[in-house]
Amino acid sequence: MIRRILCVLAAILFLPAVIGSKAEEAGKEGAEVVIEAAAFQDNREIRDQHRVFYEIFVGSFSDSNGDGIGDLRGIINRMDYLNDGEPASGKSLGVEGLWLTPVFASPSYHKYDVNDYETIDPSFGTLEDLKELIALCHQRDVLLILDLPLNHTGLEHAWFRRFVNAHQTGSVDNVYYDWYTWLPSDETPPAGRNFVKLASAGIQYEANFSHTMPELNFDHPPVREAVLEIGRRYLALGVDGFRFDAAKYPYYGDHDKNIALWGWYTGELKKLNPEVYTVAEVWDGEGVTNRYAVSVNCFHFETSQAEGLIAETARAGDVNRLTMATQKYLNTLADLSPDAMNIPFIANHDTDRAAGYLPMAGGRMAMAANLYLLTPGSPFIYYGEEIGLRGARGGANTDANRRLRMLWGDGDPVQDPPGATYSKQSSYTVKELLAMKGSLVNHYKKVLMVRKAHPEIARGTYTALALKNTKMGGFICEWNGSRAAVFHNTTGKELSVDLKDVTDLPFTSVSAVLEAVPGEGGASLEGSVLTLGSQTSVVLR
Repeated sequence: MIRRILCVLAAILFLPAVIGSKAEEAGKEGAEVVIEAAAFQDNREIRDQHRVFYEIFVGSFSDSNGDGIGDLRGIINRMDYLNDGEPASGKSLGVEGLWLTPVFASPSYHKYDVNDYETIDPSFGTLEDLKELIALCHQRDVLLILDLPLNHTGLEHAWFRRFVNAHQTGSVDNVYYDWYTWLPSDETPPAGRNFVKLASAGIQYEANFSHTMPELNFDHPPVREAVLEIGRRYLALGVDGFRFDAAKYPYYGDHDKNIALWGWYTGELKKLNPEVYTVAEVWDGEGVTNRYAVSVNCFHFETSQAEGLIAETARAGDVNRLTMATQKYLNTLADLSPDAMNIPFIANHDTDRAAGYLPMAGGRMAMAANLYLLTPGSPFIYYGEEIGLRGARGGANTDANRRLRMLWGDGDPVQDPPGATYSKQSSYTVKELLAMKGSLVNHYKKVLMVRKAHPEIARGTYTALALKNTKMGGFICEWNGSRAAVFHNTTGKELSVDLKDVTDLPFTSVSAVLEAVPGEGGASLEGSVLTLGSQTSVVLR
């Protein structure tokens, strides 16, 4: 292990020339970006979770059988695009993990109303397809996590049918009688919570998201055992972990009980797989998500969406605000739990797409990628983000507009989901962008390669540098005795800083340069003075 690390560090010393010459040469030909293979730390040696994940809305990604619906076989067919198993090939995007939105049997296109957790939805394929995808991911050192909506089920789930029958027959001793949260029909529901009346049974069941999504009763021990068995089942198949949907809603309005629930659930999963990857959707600010961090990692929602700190900074904002906020957040997480991790993102299947408020043509999407992918933790990319895919709920008020089909440009028959009305789509496809010098997808590839070639960024101890009287900002990350510094200039003009004013460490070389607009930026280090062109990021050693 030590020998491998020394080889990696030695190889990194040559990265300035590699990234500065071979990469640019490859870009001129519209080919892949190249970085020497020896520069990459092998995650199989580390086996930690500081990885870049890629969220796939399964039904909209890639269709293998011509029915217009994305499926598991489609993802298998696209693995060479996602990760070809060769970190230095420059041919694949290079993501290190996949998050699949629900794949279980469900009547909807989105599959968050599950009717059978043990069955893969036929429109997506079979259990054998899932097993094949798991095996392929593991061959390429890619983690695979499944979206697990446990707060509620679908109306046709056997559990709900048995629950209704138990009430219709007055079978109070039936184990399913209290399987879901319910009230007598004539009782007034608690404020803020939604209950749906079921006249045939004389009750009303809780359904805060939709009348088709009845909510489970986690105070009922058999329910806990049943949902735990679901997690165990898929871990036993080789799945690496789960994304927990609507994690603050099992006990509506009671964070303490939710935190205890997820602490119990993740603790039980770790008994089967100590390295299980779990992340929760707690759609809230840090004041709430920090409370959950003692039990489960949470997406960092304050970094996301049009009003989030990443987008604000990418639009010529002050990088120092972002680095200082990141420092504070990381310190808080470290105090809460040794396993707590930063999980930033800019958009997902429930938000408007980032390309709508971060123009690809102006370099803002590329700048945002620099900002959030070159940071500690486990960032998440939403499929299509890397090609500037657009989509917004808009006047139609439909989430289908946020989950539009991937534009492959090679005849893939995948179609937009039912109810989609968005008409302002990007005109570029994956095929077209891969062939373009300096395109957004090639920029994402380069950012991920730079991150992988500098393992300190993902895993290291973070120290924000307080740069005064400038919007340029940066930080140092130290890991295994090695240091790398990252600086960003998100403005439209060249900026300089004397590093002696912010650190005593002798950074002497430019290891990687990432221009948001190709040919309009650049970086130089003359003595201790670092100069960054407009919309440019740099890694120093």
